[in-house]
Amino acid sequence: MLLSLYSGCGGLDLGFEMAGFRTGLAYDIRDHSINSWNRNRPTDKVGHVADIRELTLEQLDKDFGGRFCPSGVIGGPPCQSFTNANSHKKEDDPREKLLPRFFEFAMEIHRRSPLNFVVMENVPEVANSRYRHILLEQVSVLEQHGFMCRYVVLNAQNFGVAQSRKRLILVALNKSVFGGAAWTEPQAERSVPKVKDAIANLPEATFFQRGLTPDGIAHHPNHWCMMPKSSKFTDGSLKPGKGFGRSFKRLDWDRPSFTVSYGNREVHVHPDGHRRLSILEAMLLQGFPKKYILVGNLSEQITQVSEAVPPPLATAIARSIAVMQGFSTPPQSSRSVSDEALSRLEVAA
Repeated sequence: MLLSLYSGCGGLDLGFEMAGFRTGLAYDIRDHSINSWNRNRPTDKVGHVADIRELTLEQLDKDFGGRFCPSGVIGGPPCQSFTNANSHKKEDDPREKLLPRFFEFAMEIHRRSPLNFVVMENVPEVANSRYRHILLEQVSVLEQHGFMCRYVVLNAQNFGVAQSRKRLILVALNKSVFGGAAWTEPQAERSVPKVKDAIANLPEATFFQRGLTPDGIAHHPNHWCMMPKSSKFTDGSLKPGKGFGRSFKRLDWDRPSFTVSYGNREVHVHPDGHRRLSILEAMLLQGFPKKYILVGNLSEQITQVSEAVPPPLATAIARSIAVMQGFSTPPQSSRSVSDEALSRLEVAA
């Protein structure tokens, strides 16, 4: 049983579920993200809207319907204050406190009922010279509570995702459960998927217009995008694999995608150069299954897919923990892991 904090639309959680874990409770401050989280888990609607800074053990018990004692805490605290993509950084950005809060609350739970592990995902910049002290302070706290900590930077393209997306992964293992062993990260796969492997066979996307509803979007409720307006979409200036700043990056069919991290006018350009990617195409480049559906308006869906953890990367991390914990078969599941997780999506579809 897992607790997910800063869950977003559920990419990290889905990855752990695909490895056989079950999410007992999930929290995020955005209602549209939680709506998507619950939409895709109709038999386990345990996502809740909450400010993690104000979350309490009593609230967990209330939402769970009893004493909540998860075996692990996972999450991706907001990274906007750390990432190099933020060109307007402040010296005292309040969002920097959200990362320590993740570990602080995890240790509150641990003191009440021992955790087996804690997993955090964030941008690699959190370990650079400017922010490393924040990360190392959390490592010290974890070690004081009996955890063996290790963090590494992994690229999602090495784990079945058609996207170059580097992320720092910190895994803290309870020494009393894992015998003092440090986490061993999953090994990279031999082949790296290309953009064409993820989205080449999709039909044309539906363009946004006022009054458009999900039922009016052909093929998939998320296969929509903004109408192209810039002359760059027609004058030949956009070359495959190249771009003008963040706003006009055209993908190349034969390479992994640039990192899926968008502002409203920064969604990458389709490899054919005629429009920006649809939400569905971005989701597939993140490694979400086609049955997954995001809800909310177009801007909200862009935020959700941009901030998500690629599920295949999360699955590789989850399996590496399960193996170290001694599971010869996936935990908490008598069926095939992927069958169980995907069957929930089938109900939702």
